[in-house]
Amino acid sequence: MSLPVPSSDALAASHALSHLIAAEIARNDGAISFARYMELALYAPDLGYYSGGSAKLGKDGDFTTAPELTPLFGAAVAQAAAAIIAQSAPQILEFGAGTGKLAFDILTEMAVAGVAIERYFIVELSGELRARQQDKLRDFPQVVWLDEFPDAFDGVVVGNEVLDAMPVHLITRHPEGWHELQVTVRDGRFDYLETPAGPELLAQIALQIPEHDSLPVGYVSEVHGVACGFMATLARMLRNGRANAAFLFDYGFPAHEYYLGQRATGTLMCHYRHHAHPDPFYYPGLQDITAHVDFTAMALAAQEAGAEVLAYLNQAGFLIGAGAGELLLRTDPSDAMRYLPQAKALQKLLSPAEMGELFKVLVIGKNVALPDAIAAHDRSHRL
Repeated sequence: MSLPVPSSDALAASHALSHLIAAEIARNDGAISFARYMELALYAPDLGYYSGGSAKLGKDGDFTTAPELTPLFGAAVAQAAAAIIAQSAPQILEFGAGTGKLAFDILTEMAVAGVAIERYFIVELSGELRARQQDKLRDFPQVVWLDEFPDAFDGVVVGNEVLDAMPVHLITRHPEGWHELQVTVRDGRFDYLETPAGPELLAQIALQIPEHDSLPVGYVSEVHGVACGFMATLARMLRNGRANAAFLFDYGFPAHEYYLGQRATGTLMCHYRHHAHPDPFYYPGLQDITAHVDFTAMALAAQEAGAEVLAYLNQAGFLIGAGAGELLLRTDPSDAMRYLPQAKALQKLLSPAEMGELFKVLVIGKNVALPDAIAAHDRSHRL
C-alpha cells in the first residue's frame, strides 16, 4: 500500500502497542480472537487508536464524520431530540462524543430554539477525547461526563458512529463448517490463524446470520457480539426509564443485505489519513478499524432486552424529516460565501451516492412518538 508515512513518535507508539499485543498473543498459546486484537488496537490505555493522543477527526485526522462536515447535522438532531424531550425529560446522553462537535451543535440549537437542557451527559472511554470535549464544551455548564451508562434514563440518547468501532469476531466458511479467524504472530508480523469456531461463537453465528449454513465456502464475515451486548445494556437503561428514545447513526445494512455474495470478503475497513484500506495489521494504534453494522442484529438485541424499535430509516430521510432543509435556509442563499459551503455539506449528508443511503438511523426507546415527518421515512419492516 502507498500510504502517508507516520512520524517517528507515531511509529514508536505503534511499535510499543505491537509489542503489547504480541505479548498477549504469547500468553494465550499463540493466538487471540480478532475481537481482542481490535479491542487492543483501538482502546489499549495510552497506545490504542482512541486512547492515544493523535487527531482522529477532520482534515488533520483519518476520517470525517457528519458533525464535522456541518453544524446542520447537529441542529437537525436537536430538532428531533426536542420533540422527544417534550414527551420525556430535558436531558440528553451521548455515547462516544468524538471532539464534542455534535454536543456543541445540539446544545447551540437547543438554546436558539429556547429548549432548556438540564443535563447533557457524555459517556466517553477515551481520556484524550474527553479532554478535547471539555475544552470544546467549556461554555455549557450542563455537560457532565460519565464512565458508564446510568441504570435508568429519561430523555434522548445519541450515538454517532459508535457501533461500527466495536470489536468484532472474524469468521470464514469452511466445507466442514464455520472457522474463526484469530490473530497470531508469524515471521515477526501479525497474521490470521484459522481455527474451528467454538460453541459460543457458533451460537452467535446462528443467531445473527440468516441461512448461515447456505453461504459459500470461503465466505468471510463479522460477528457483532460486543455491539449486541452494548445494545442490550442500552435497552435495559431505556426500559428502566419512563419515556425516552435513542438515535443511533451509523453505516451498515439490515441482515438480508449484509450477507450478500458481493460482501464475501466481509466489511472490515481501516481508515488512515483519509485513506481507506482493508489491512487491520497496518501500524496498530495509528488507524481506525471498523466494520459495517448489522442493524437487524442490533434491533433484535434491543428488543430482547426490553426496548421498542421505534424506527429504522436512512440518514437522508431522518435529516429531511428533522427539518435540515429549513435549517439551511436560515442562511441567505444570496450570501454565496456562507450558503454554498453549507449547501454542499448538506448535499453530501443527503445524497444516496454519498452518506444519505449508506448511513442509517436506528431509533429505539419507549413511550414516545417520533415526529410524523421522521416516522414517514420508517423502513423498520426491512429489518
